[in-house]
Amino acid sequence: MASELIINVTYNETRIAFLENGSLVEFFIEKKNSHSMVGSIYKGKVVRIVPGMDAAFIDIGLEKSAFLYVGDIILDRMMYEEFDGSDYHFEAGERIEGVLEDGQELIVQVSREPIGQKGTRVTSKITLPGRLLVLMPGTDHIGVSRKIEDEEERKRLATVMKDICPRGYGLIARTASDGKGAEELEADLNFLKRIWESIQEKSKGVRAPSILHQELGIIFRVIRDLHSHNLKKVIVDDEYIFSRLEGFLKEYLPEEGCEVTFFDEKDPIFEVYGIEMEVTKLLQKKIWLKSGGYIVLDYTEALTVIDVNTGRYLGKKDLEDTILRTNLEAVKEIAYQIRLRNIGGIIIIDFIDMERKESRETVFQSLMEALKKDRIKTFAYPISELGLVQITRKRTRHNVVNLLTETCPNCDGSGYIKSRFTVCYEVLRELKSACRKGEGRVFNIYLAPDVADLLYEEEKSSLEHIETTHKTKVNLIANPDFGIDKFQIEGIM
Repeated sequence: MASELIINVTYNETRIAFLENGSLVEFFIEKKNSHSMVGSIYKGKVVRIVPGMDAAFIDIGLEKSAFLYVGDIILDRMMYEEFDGSDYHFEAGERIEGVLEDGQELIVQVSREPIGQKGTRVTSKITLPGRLLVLMPGTDHIGVSRKIEDEEERKRLATVMKDICPRGYGLIARTASDGKGAEELEADLNFLKRIWESIQEKSKGVRAPSILHQELGIIFRVIRDLHSHNLKKVIVDDEYIFSRLEGFLKEYLPEEGCEVTFFDEKDPIFEVYGIEMEVTKLLQKKIWLKSGGYIVLDYTEALTVIDVNTGRYLGKKDLEDTILRTNLEAVKEIAYQIRLRNIGGIIIIDFIDMERKESRETVFQSLMEALKKDRIKTFAYPISELGLVQITRKRTRHNVVNLLTETCPNCDGSGYIKSRFTVCYEVLRELKSACRKGEGRVFNIYLAPDVADLLYEEEKSSLEHIETTHKTKVNLIANPDFGIDKFQIEGIM
């Protein structure tokens, strides 16, 4: 299927829509002051060893130290001596004592951005992605993208890479390497090897913490990663970016036949291509299915929960058929939303309970098939006895919802605020306590208009009782700037 990128550049923000057959399937956004660090390489310094976590904190020049787990360590002797080709990485279960020491300098790469309360994660297992290959210094691993399914082609690529790969390096064939000859693969390898050698050379002349290699900007990074998905056209509404893209495509993808076009119309580019409305829908928690059923997405820091419901769908045969059809329709929408919103980490899907085993198997196989379209590594586990499916999806950057929103100052991200009745009774309790302590003869109470209305009307008798009992006067002052749960009681002698 033909694909295209629509790029909208506005001052300090860049938005990219990836379309397949005219439908939005992936969305990227980056602000000038929040450039993605994933893939960037630093010379860092160990500032703290944590034996209880088999990890170390590494200073790479950020406000918070980055986290390095023992299983992500390769002792980078290439910084100081000729590498002999042996593999110096440490697996899970190894202890960090003796591997690193305080003050030690090493080359690390950002593998995950700070997400929520979790800080930056780094690895010393460096990966340098190119157009066709991924270069891995310090290991001897040879791999082929799982997207290349033809077994003969996989064997051919593995053989070619073993022949051209120099000692002390590993290689992974990317999806774009499918059908490419040894000369093209070797040219990409040499390009990546030169980058790594320049990183090593730079490392020798700087002190930690220092940045050694910065990942491409979002536009060029997205084109590099998506060009193998039959990318045929790039449309951009910024003249400067357009001129840079022309040169980039000629140098980086000379044979791919990808066209770049400058969008020079009066209407906004995302409006013309119908993308703006789709971006707005990204913030919705409830998504309706064509049948009348719906799914609900709830996000927590630990995981994302997706619930499936029949909604208005009544079915045509029996209950089991209605449930099966709803779950099958939900499968396609769930796989689409996971990819579109870039939901990572642990994902739990609560399908509607199915009595028949064959129905559960049908739904699970449909889910596996739908997830194959995702270019991010994703694993799904069979439906459990509780009707739940567990999915793990590699998380390296924020999901789109996090990038488009911020924590609500009223509910602090919980999604709930106190009801006006709850706040009303809090006001009455505090007022009663203040009267008993003799804090004033007159009380001015500043509060939200909705709560003031409730006290004036339904709880007027409660106020009058307090005034009579404690021989005091109460003035309610509605402040439209107050949130529903904010109030202030001021006693005047």
